[in-house]
Amino acid sequence: MPRHKIFNDPVYGFVTVPYGIIFDLIEHPYFQRLRRIKQVSLTHYVYPGALHTRFHHALGAFHLMTEAIEVLRFKGADISEEEAEAVKIAILLHDIGHGPFSHTLENTLINVHHERLSQLFMQKLNEEFNGALSLAIRIFDDSYPKKFLHQLVSSQLDMDRMDYLNRDSFFTGVYEGVIGYDRIIKMLAVHEGELVVEEKGIYSIEKFLIARRLMYWQVYLHKTVLSAEQMMIQALRRAKQIAKQGVKLYCPPNMELFIYNDFAEADFLSRRDELLEAFAGLDDSDISASLKGWMKTEDQVLAFLATGLVNRRLFKLELADQPFESSYMETLRQQIEQWWLGPADEATYLLLSGKESNHAYNPQSEEIKMLFKNGVAKPMSELLEPGLHFKNVTKYYVGYPKMG
Repeated sequence: MPRHKIFNDPVYGFVTVPYGIIFDLIEHPYFQRLRRIKQVSLTHYVYPGALHTRFHHALGAFHLMTEAIEVLRFKGADISEEEAEAVKIAILLHDIGHGPFSHTLENTLINVHHERLSQLFMQKLNEEFNGALSLAIRIFDDSYPKKFLHQLVSSQLDMDRMDYLNRDSFFTGVYEGVIGYDRIIKMLAVHEGELVVEEKGIYSIEKFLIARRLMYWQVYLHKTVLSAEQMMIQALRRAKQIAKQGVKLYCPPNMELFIYNDFAEADFLSRRDELLEAFAGLDDSDISASLKGWMKTEDQVLAFLATGLVNRRLFKLELADQPFESSYMETLRQQIEQWWLGPADEATYLLLSGKESNHAYNPQSEEIKMLFKNGVAKPMSELLEPGLHFKNVTKYYVGYPKMG
């Protein structure tokens, strides 16, 4: 009988998954649900090929983790079989708490961060698998003494980031995001209990940081993607507002509970099994079906937003380096109210505003460290030239219907 399963991945080729606990977790309905959640939300409205899923990403991150463990062991890192399996489980399940359309509806559909939900799902799975995930949870929570194992899962240079940059650039066709992941992994080492990169990999790390910055502004925070995502958030906000008034809205069964109720972390802690099971039934198809149903609802705002999303009639979005003048915002508000010809409280859903920030590298966070031949490990902030790497870039946006 074969000892492993092979998946054919378009980015890395063949990905080998051993039979046992890891394969059983992949087969679990909680994990299979990730097939129905897009990795980059509504980015396909701009880049049509960006239809890959969280399932793809989790398998890819698992594959990179497998390679990283082999490299570190070859260089003498003390990693037992139990630890190797646990860190692979941790990276495999790191995104299992994501809701429909990934980050877009976080704090809209429910007010719980996806990492907290991932923890709760892992605790639930640990009970189902008779404690087999206990070590993986400790690594995920950064409560295990070998810090470098957690850094492989969550840090400024983890297998999560390495896969999503590589995978998202592949499926969007934005090649500015391509990174030398294979070289970076080959340069990994453990020094004084922490994950480091050997000095020969410094330019690969610099390219990694540049690619991350470019991908954020060219893909993840592209103004058309941002417009679509903010419209979806407004549609969900409007639907929940209508639901609070007792109006019966079309919803797939899995979604109705979350439209007619507001759940926070305390609710998931007190009603963990019930709410996790309900949340596990949610995916992109529930949101898409709801939007199609809302196109014909009596509420004109919800119908307008839903129709715009389904038919890709998106709001015009303006970006600026400084906050928009209050006088300009007031002018837009008046124009929208005159154009809409409905109640002013409805028109408020048609004016989007906010800001997005990103920096390629955060020296205030746990830093990437480079290991030199003399045995000294230095943080990247001492090695990079000052400039865009450290700069926290903030862009302000305002969006509104095309009223021509």
